[in-house]
This record gives sequence, structure tokens and C-alpha cells, in this order.
Amino acid sequence: MAGLEGVEQPRARGSATAARWAPAVDDERALEAVELFGDPSEGEVELPSRPESAAVARRLTQCVALRQWALSPQTAEHAILLVSELVGNAVRHTGARVFGLRMLRRRGWIRIEVRDPSRGLPCLMPVRELDTSGRGLFLVDKLSDRWGVDLLPRGKTTWFEMRTDDR
Repeated sequence: MAGLEGVEQPRARGSATAARWAPAVDDERALEAVELFGDPSEGEVELPSRPESAAVARRLTQCVALRQWALSPQTAEHAILLVSELVGNAVRHTGARVFGLRMLRRRGWIRIEVRDPSRGLPCLMPVRELDTSGRGLFLVDKLSDRWGVDLLPRGKTTWFEMRTDDR
């Protein structure tokens, strides 16, 4: 290319993604997370309020969505992304030491809940193209079919629901 001699060219995205994503490794980590923390589809699982817990929540969601519920890959992928956003908000904004994660399924729907001890309500903010943060609830709003917040005597539950193919 004219004018670009000596300038490193961008790498192909496909190879970097393929190197990071290893289904067998991810599946094994997901099963380990369920063994360590419990199954959020059987009852609420408590996780420490630390940034690393978003990865644990993603693994738990992956195990439930793909292995137990056999959701479509796209629905599972969206659920995994959205649970990560809700957990990230709980960790970042609530000051909690722990939070709860629960996953429910009924015919045609899944519901994922994150409970924390704060009564501060999440706020859906307008998102601009160059924003580097504040997109979590925007994604929840766009990718889920419904979402909301239930206030509790001590805290709140932030949840989203998605339609599934088993109607």
C-alpha cells in the first residue's frame, strides 16, 4: 500500500477471536462455576461483589442456558451478555459485599435476576456513539424483551426476560 511502508497493519480479527474462544475450556469452566457457587436455576446463588464475579455469572449463565435449558446460541449469548451487565452494575454502583443471582424458566420465557441490598434504582441513560461507559442498561433494554426493577424491603432485584422458542 502506498504511503504505509513500515507501518504495522492491523491483524485479522478472526484469528484473535478464535484463539480466545475455546468451547471445551469454556464449558469446563462453566461446570466448575456451578460446582463452586451452585446452580442459579435451582435457587439464588450468592456471589461476592467483585469485578471477577461478572465472569463467574457469565459462566453460570452459559451452563444453565446452553446445557440445562438448551437455548439457541443467540439467546444464550444475549443472556450471557446481559447478566454480565447487571452484575457489573451491582458491583460498581451498590456498595454491596455480595449479590444474588437467580435464573428462572417457564414455557416460552427465561428470566434472570440480580438482587443487591441497595435501593438505588438503575437509570437508563441516553447513549452516544463515543460513550465509553453507561451502555449496560441500554443493552439490556435493546436485547431483552422486558426488564425492570422490583424494590424489596432491603434492596432490589433487577431483572430481564427473554422469549424462547419453546412456546
